[in-house]
Amino acid sequence: MEPVRVITFGEILLRLSPEWAKQQAALFVGGAEANVAAALATWGNKVAYISKVPENGLSRQILQQLEQTGISTDRMLWGGDRIGAYYLAQGADLKHAEVVYDRKYSSFSEIKPGTVDWDALLGDAEWFHWSAISPALNADAAMICKEVLEAATRKGMTISTDLNYRSKLWKYGQSPLQVMPELTKYCHLIMGNIWAANMMLGTPLDEAAIAVDRKEQYLEAAKAAAADIIRAFPKCDRVAFTFRFSAAPSHNLYYAVYWKGGELFVSKQYETNEVVDRVGSGDCFMAGLIHANLNGYTEQETISFAAAAAYSKLFVTGDFNLTTRETISQLM
Repeated sequence: MEPVRVITFGEILLRLSPEWAKQQAALFVGGAEANVAAALATWGNKVAYISKVPENGLSRQILQQLEQTGISTDRMLWGGDRIGAYYLAQGADLKHAEVVYDRKYSSFSEIKPGTVDWDALLGDAEWFHWSAISPALNADAAMICKEVLEAATRKGMTISTDLNYRSKLWKYGQSPLQVMPELTKYCHLIMGNIWAANMMLGTPLDEAAIAVDRKEQYLEAAKAAAADIIRAFPKCDRVAFTFRFSAAPSHNLYYAVYWKGGELFVSKQYETNEVVDRVGSGDCFMAGLIHANLNGYTEQETISFAAAAAYSKLFVTGDFNLTTRETISQLM
C-alpha cells in the first residue's frame, strides 16, 4: 500500500443531476468522505480513501477518477453488486432541490462485521476521518464504523468526524442519539453545526436565544455546545461549527467557528448571490480543518482556511472541490 498521512472512510456515490428542460444530465463521482479526500489531495496531502465497490468496469473507471485527483485507492474493498447513487436536479432553484437516494443493497452498505482486517488497511497513516452518514445506513454499517474506529484508536491515529445529518437515511429503527454518541467517543475533532450536535449528541440548544436570529446568539450557542461536547467526550479537544443561511435560491451567508483550548475562533463572514452548487461545501470545510491541523496552522488560521475552502466550493459544479490552496488563501 502507498504510504499516506490521512485515510477517509465512507460510501462512494454517483451523483446524477438531470436538467429536465434540456433533456440532459451530468454525472459526478461523490460521497462525503471522497469529497474530503479530493480536497486534501488537491492541497498536497497524501490521502487514501476506503470504500467498497463491485468488481466491474464502472468501478475501475470511478477509481481512475479518484486517482486523477491524487487520492490513493489501493486500500479499496471489492465485492457486492452495485455502487450507490443519488439524484439532485440542476436548475434555477438550488435551495429547494430535492435529494433522492438510491443506495439500498450497495456494496458499501453490505460490508459485514468481522470480515475486514482494519488494522492492516489503516497501515501507518496518522489521521482517520469518517462521518455520520455511514452509520445512518443500517445496523451493520454502524458496527463497521465501530470496528474501524477501534482499529484507528489502537494505532494511535487522530480521528475526526462530521455530524452530517441525513433524515432520509436513518430508517432502520435506531435514532442518531442511540448510535452516534457511542461512535463519537473515539474522536479528537468533531465538526458539524449546533443543530446537528443537538440532534446527534444531545448537546444543549437554547432555542429561545437563537430564535432571535442574531450572530451574537449563534456564537454563544456555539460556545455552549462545543464546551458540552468536550465535557461529554474526553478524547475530543477540538470542535468546529458552520453557520449557513440562505435567503434565495442562489444566496448564501456563511461563517464558521473553531473551539480549542477554551477559546472560540471565528472566521470571516462571506455572502454571495451567485451560488453554483451547494453540494460538498461542508466536506470541503472538514478537509480544510484536517489540512490545517496536519500542516501546523494556528487556531485562527485553521478556521479561516476551512471557512474560505468551504465558501470556494459554492462556485464549483460537482461534488469535488479542486480549488487550489493559493486561491483559498486569497479568499482568506
